[in-house]
Amino acid sequence: MNITDVKRVLIGEPFPTSMEMHERLDKIRALAIFASDPISSNAYATEAIMGVLIVLGSGAIALTLPVGLAVVSLVLLVIFSYVQTILHYPGGGGAYMVAKDNLGTVPSLFAAAALLSDYALTVSVSVSAGVRAITSAFPEAFHYRIEIALVAILLITWVNLRGVRESGTIFAIPTYAFIGGGILVIVIGMVRYFGMFGAPPIEITQVNIAAQSSPVGFAFVWIILRAFAGGCTALTGIEAISDGVQAFKPPESKNAATTMIAMGITAMSLFIGITFLSTHIGLVPNEAESILSQMTRRIAGPGFLYYWVQIFTALILLLAANTGYQDFPRLSSFLAADSFMPRWLKNRGDRLVYSSGIVMLAVISSLLVIVFRADEIAMLPLYALGVMLSFSLSQFGMFKLMGKVAKLKPGESMKTNVTEIHYEKHTLWKRILNAVGAFVTFVVFIVLLTTKFKEGAWVVALAIPVLMAMFYTVHRHYDRVAAALSTVGLTEASVNEVADVVIVPVGDIHRGTLLALTYAKRISNDVRAITVVTSPEMKDRFLTRWKKFPHITDGIELSLLEYDFRDVLVPLVDYIEHVNKTEFCDKLCTVVVPEFIPEKKAAAVLHNQTANRLRSRLIDNKDIVIIEVPFHIDSQLERIACETEETPNVDVVEENTEE
Repeated sequence: MNITDVKRVLIGEPFPTSMEMHERLDKIRALAIFASDPISSNAYATEAIMGVLIVLGSGAIALTLPVGLAVVSLVLLVIFSYVQTILHYPGGGGAYMVAKDNLGTVPSLFAAAALLSDYALTVSVSVSAGVRAITSAFPEAFHYRIEIALVAILLITWVNLRGVRESGTIFAIPTYAFIGGGILVIVIGMVRYFGMFGAPPIEITQVNIAAQSSPVGFAFVWIILRAFAGGCTALTGIEAISDGVQAFKPPESKNAATTMIAMGITAMSLFIGITFLSTHIGLVPNEAESILSQMTRRIAGPGFLYYWVQIFTALILLLAANTGYQDFPRLSSFLAADSFMPRWLKNRGDRLVYSSGIVMLAVISSLLVIVFRADEIAMLPLYALGVMLSFSLSQFGMFKLMGKVAKLKPGESMKTNVTEIHYEKHTLWKRILNAVGAFVTFVVFIVLLTTKFKEGAWVVALAIPVLMAMFYTVHRHYDRVAAALSTVGLTEASVNEVADVVIVPVGDIHRGTLLALTYAKRISNDVRAITVVTSPEMKDRFLTRWKKFPHITDGIELSLLEYDFRDVLVPLVDYIEHVNKTEFCDKLCTVVVPEFIPEKKAAAVLHNQTANRLRSRLIDNKDIVIIEVPFHIDSQLERIACETEETPNVDVVEENTEE
């Protein structure tokens, strides 16, 4: 079984390009794929707010709901902005494309760098949070959290490599099961809290935790802002749909916008319900058990519904990583198309997905899980930083775009660098909402950066400029390649001449080297065979064997390079470079390299790899063309058997040979 067979078993038969439309997503599957991150953030967003407010004492926990409502207001602003983005940029690309079209290259690359780092963290944080849900229900699994997280990443990678439609079908069940379980717990909790329908009341715990400090004035406001910023983890993943508009079935923009609105309503309903109940029944953050787990246990008891919610919380947290798997490869493909990332990232694999981007994301997120030991709380300071920067840039870009739209009269349209805009009503209100959203998300970005800098946010703050530098380095490389390949001003004199000489390095005379010499004579009349001899006996033996095949060796210039050391490649390379740079300066010289191809790949370790080593030393010479002449051992043995009508004794075929 070869690598292709293994690939077919793991990811299935390749899809033809004509199936691309069939592989697109309906709204049901799309919500499961793109909304799993913002929906799953309900498992820890409320807890992130409480974790900051608790420093003010148990009395401050009551502020969780007002802070949560402020987060909901911001989410609605961002969703409105991204609905506009989807409708105006149906090709996808989200914040990167909006910034590119309205703010310029540098802001667009900042947005791209911020999003790429956020998508990688989405995978590692989501998987780690999912593992925490598992260990909350099964504490004995805590010591294996890193291994569980890595296996989860491997499985999600495998599912995504099988195709978008298939992954959507698989992920739909846990997503909707979590939504259903979460809503059911909230409904039961509300009924019990308000004493409706004669339901037994919920046990409300009175918690008395002393304040760690008593800040006043700006210090108090600063803590509230930190809590608000912590709750903004609920915003992560909202931009995903705007990046992947082209993954939807037609009409793409309409379906994507509808899914975005459904995602916002679902995620915020869960967020408000969890925040209200957890703050009104006396729950506090606990390292050993999540707020959602505590709330579900208090409301539903340790029975079927509790384990339903915990199991599907773990699954949706694990599968929330799929948001990163959808958008990291897509955004990478946009950057690759603009020559800011390797070109191969824009190519789709056998199953019509961006396979290279998927694998790259899996490697990066696995490293993050290992470094942070699958602790999502430790990664949260890094998590929302990039997404807030991209939100701010996106909304500021939409603010500028609406300014262009406002200048149009009814019936008028205008093409921008990326899209086409038409006259719209109410552009003033749209600009105001975009401006407010841009300002608030930028404030949250500054708060996160300053308050979480020492806790790990410095990693993202450093990663973004490093990624920017990488983008420009890659772009400069492609610019140089384009300039070198350009045919503008090309004349006959400016094309490199090709020398007639062909050099054939020969270690011994056998069927492989004789085949290479025969090939060389077909392409040139100036063929030079070179061999390195390290003893008089070796020289005599070589010349004896050389003379046995005059019908091949006649007309070939033989150079015997006498050498008293072990690395025989040194004189070979020196000779070839001398011919190239002295005899045929500024001309292309050809080197024909005979190479053994053993019957099995594992058998390659039994050979000294002279051909590969020679090729690696010559590859940096700009005027040397290397041609490999393969000699397949198994096919040659079959040929010999046919010639002699019997299976040859391999042990006595001629004399011992050298590569």
